[in-house]
Amino acid sequence: MNQPQSPHVVVIMGVAGTGKTTIGPLLADRLGVPYAEGDDFHPEANIAKMSAGTPLTDEDRRPWLDAIGRWAHGRAGLGGVVSCSALKRSYRDRLRASAPGVVFVHLTGDRKLIEDRMAHRQGHFMPTALLDSQFATLQPLQSDEAGVAVNVAGSPEEIAERAVTALRGLDG
Repeated sequence: MNQPQSPHVVVIMGVAGTGKTTIGPLLADRLGVPYAEGDDFHPEANIAKMSAGTPLTDEDRRPWLDAIGRWAHGRAGLGGVVSCSALKRSYRDRLRASAPGVVFVHLTGDRKLIEDRMAHRQGHFMPTALLDSQFATLQPLQSDEAGVAVNVAGSPEEIAERAVTALRGLDG
């Protein structure tokens, strides 16, 4: 399997329920780089808010984004995959300010499919009730942002393979 020409630091992004935590490690394995779970970078206060069904504010997200940005910066030239919703352009700009070479894999899909997947996952703090706020906040990747959109229909292995193929296209 061909890997991208240079070891990218990939931010796997999308609304809750798109499979960032499932696809991220599969993608990292295929690329031969480490994976970091973005939720692990959240301060406890953020997790408590989301668990209570309260959407985070931009102010709440700043320390989280900065921590992810520091991890990505430390992986520059080495490669890595980190999950992060990165729903707004300003969030992605903040990540790029810390780690200019990051590329994004935006996991996209039908709202009904994503809601169904969210309803069936276990042990996650993000309630299905916050999905509407996630879609309302989402600003898809723009043409001037390094990244690709990958549909989440199909098995995790199929989605990860589509992501690898799409990333190869960035190097070509």
